[in-house]
Amino acid sequence: MRGGQGAARAPVIQFTNCRILRGGALLREDLWVRGGRILDPEKLFFEERRVADEQRDCGGCILAPGFIDVQINGGFGVDFSQASEDVGSGVALVARRILSHGVTSFCPTLVTSPLEVYHKVLPQIPVKSGGPHGAGVLGVHLEGPFISREKRGAHPEAHLRSFEADAFQDVLATYGGLDNVRIVTLAPELGHSQEVIRALTALGICVSLGHSVADLGTAEEAVQSGATFITHLFNAMLPFHHRDPGIVGLLTSDRLPAGRRIFYGMIADGIHTNPAALRIAHRAHPKGLVLVTDAVPALGLGNGRHTLGQQEVEVDGLTAYVAGTNTLSGSIAPMDTCVRHFLQATGMWPGSRLQEVASAGEGGANQQGAGTQSDWPWSHSTQGWGPVRL
Repeated sequence: MRGGQGAARAPVIQFTNCRILRGGALLREDLWVRGGRILDPEKLFFEERRVADEQRDCGGCILAPGFIDVQINGGFGVDFSQASEDVGSGVALVARRILSHGVTSFCPTLVTSPLEVYHKVLPQIPVKSGGPHGAGVLGVHLEGPFISREKRGAHPEAHLRSFEADAFQDVLATYGGLDNVRIVTLAPELGHSQEVIRALTALGICVSLGHSVADLGTAEEAVQSGATFITHLFNAMLPFHHRDPGIVGLLTSDRLPAGRRIFYGMIADGIHTNPAALRIAHRAHPKGLVLVTDAVPALGLGNGRHTLGQQEVEVDGLTAYVAGTNTLSGSIAPMDTCVRHFLQATGMWPGSRLQEVASAGEGGANQQGAGTQSDWPWSHSTQGWGPVRL
């Protein structure tokens, strides 16, 4: 229940002994929630003459906005890029398990796949609200197949595609429809890509630039056409060069449309991105940074051989490779681990990072004020930032 008479009849829950984010600081205050909405306790008492129906002791934990993972390929043995008759049950399992890592909404991500996989899987992953049953599904992230062969990474070369002359119709034929799609990653240097970017953004779909050999000028043109995101910055793109910084240069470009902010995903798992690179990106463009896991189906399973779509993946310790190669194949780190590593690498204190997450996550509205939606995990305080629970 989110509002109206149903919410008014819902029990009032008072969270005590917690730290909450307000004005960039972590304050020790109680938090009052009813029907998924934050309450002003003074109005509750003086206008409604009500007190809490239930109190929950947070044990000194941080009550923080829930994490959003916009790039996760699966986990706990579930592979989003493999077709089955019951894709939904696998998505539900991942949605349930990632709650314990603080993720309250996510974009199931499909890597480059045969057309029949897209046609069978996509209709089975609808947008879905989150709750105690699991994290919400924001829409699917399609990473490929319209990407660079040179920078394909773990994507199977046999299924990569370029845009045909009637480019957007080619996109529709490839995916079989875009009803449940939220993000599309593509390489902007491909022919007809600007036409596709404009068509996708007109439908409200976020276009992300990645797995690409684009120079800065091509990347800037893509942003001018409507692209707003970069897929796992530094990975699967040309390295930064002082004469042409490539896609990385978008972080400080002065050729972006007025008022347009570019966002960029970063995998802060301690494997994909050196701590110094994390610091460089964050200091160059802190408001655009979005932590992603890029987690593969092996998340939570340990060493051994697993799948990622059409590829076989081998996990050794903290690293996943395409089997028989030294090519990284996504991450096996959950989101709370990535957040912890990011904080250690940048030297930030939790409150300042939470402020950025809260400001960017809901357009600046999710600031733990009365009337906003409560979609937050608890963050244990034993090591400053650690495992989370709902």
